[in-house]
Amino acid sequence: MTGQSTRQARAVVDELVRGGVTDAVLCPGSRNAPLAFALQAADAAGRLRLHVRIDERGAGFLALGLARGSGRPVPVCTTSGTAVANLHPAVLEASHAGVPVIALTADRPAELIGTGASQTVDQTGIFGGAVRLAVTAATDDRRVRAQVCRVLAAAAGPWAGPVHLNVPFTEPLVPDDDVWPAGRPAGQPWTSAPPSAQVAPPLPLDPIAPTLVLAGTGDPAPAYAGLPVVAEPGSAAWPHALRAGPWLLDDQALRPAQVVVAGRPTLHRSVQRLLADPDVAVYALAGAAPWPDVPGTVRAVGALPQMIPDPVWLATWKAADRAAASTLDAALDIGLAPAGMRLARELVAGLPPGSALTIGSSNPVRDIALAARPRSGITVLTNRGVAGIDGTVSTATGFALAGGGPGYALLGDLTLLHDVTGLMTGPDEPRPDLTIVVLNDRGGGIFGLLEQGAPEHAGAFERVFGTPHTVDLAALCAAIGVAHTAVAPADLAGVLEPAPGVRVIEVPADRAMLRSAHGELRKAIGASVAEAVAHGA
Repeated sequence: MTGQSTRQARAVVDELVRGGVTDAVLCPGSRNAPLAFALQAADAAGRLRLHVRIDERGAGFLALGLARGSGRPVPVCTTSGTAVANLHPAVLEASHAGVPVIALTADRPAELIGTGASQTVDQTGIFGGAVRLAVTAATDDRRVRAQVCRVLAAAAGPWAGPVHLNVPFTEPLVPDDDVWPAGRPAGQPWTSAPPSAQVAPPLPLDPIAPTLVLAGTGDPAPAYAGLPVVAEPGSAAWPHALRAGPWLLDDQALRPAQVVVAGRPTLHRSVQRLLADPDVAVYALAGAAPWPDVPGTVRAVGALPQMIPDPVWLATWKAADRAAASTLDAALDIGLAPAGMRLARELVAGLPPGSALTIGSSNPVRDIALAARPRSGITVLTNRGVAGIDGTVSTATGFALAGGGPGYALLGDLTLLHDVTGLMTGPDEPRPDLTIVVLNDRGGGIFGLLEQGAPEHAGAFERVFGTPHTVDLAALCAAIGVAHTAVAPADLAGVLEPAPGVRVIEVPADRAMLRSAHGELRKAIGASVAEAVAHGA
């Protein structure tokens, strides 16, 4: 007779597949052996695609990337103990970014909790409020299938996000047959749950007032006809946004009467300064996620009503945008702008149509926002839920595996080093076509642009903020078995053709003058914009 844990695990996996799961991530362990056998059997039968990893933290971010790329819930399965805790960073990112990741964790039986048993911690509620739902699995087939359906529904929304299914297993942990439990007819979940929908009332905007749209990740619409849009990479509006929009937000001549916040913009301090201006009326578009409101100024949340855009207002913003972009490109062309910005411009322009681009937090996403020309034909992922650098290689791997085209990533050197295990893929695992472009300035360049990078803190800066390293990326890649190439930003286009497997393209840079280069570029752009606005060009 099939053991209880084997029956339980098979019911969980079978119901996940029936509920639409197509990918699953697994880390090795003993207590999760019933799930490991069930997932492997489902993979062998072509019912899902299994990805095995040795590092739970990276595995969580791999699941996140797969879920972002596919739009489907993706379980990540671990054994008990600290293995579960290692999922927490990915669960937090998934929670704030609205990504349906399922933490599928094996546990010791309840009677072993608190007894000093090996690899045993209290896993109930371990993720706190970061998950949309936390469930301890039942042991009988009927109840556990109903629980899986409830978990999938919670992961899907209305505000998508991570869920936790904790499965206590008793011994024996290995199967003695290959008989799967009977569920409902093939292809049907135990409980069918329709997707939730929300209808928001129109915002009380003045339809003729000068209006600016600020778009971030999770914005509900790709375009806002007739209104100037400043959008972050990763937002649906970015391909249609102003090229140099982030450079223009502090210009008083371009101050709007009202702002519409779409999604969750988090990149630029100038955005928060604008939203905190008491003379600007701030409204937020309704979406699945709670609306953002850092300065506490949002007056209403709803849908965008019919607007009557002022052609003079739009023309002024476009003129300022052209002037800023012209000055920016001139500085990039002659090498007066930071190398990261030149790299960002060349990378985005050179990506093949259909590419999936993952952008690391810290400087890379800001360099693209400040220097790249927004474009369509690519999909962009940024881990801006909590904006950490951890797990980005794994996220990019999952995003590339879920997409139909070639995968690319733009990372800083510390972001790569933070997730080196993300480069390690077993010989039997699905492999993406992923090109990882790394700006290597041998440390934490972004801190040089913040307050701690000011000259008066130079004595402490390099060791505790710059965090220099001496890692040879070529040797590191060789040790892992990943192809490596080093190029200058100007030569990037020549190595961006899609290639099979994972490869690293290293772009060496010097961060010593990063702060001053940013300052000089901002002054030059400000002067050109002021002239353009004054002349009405």
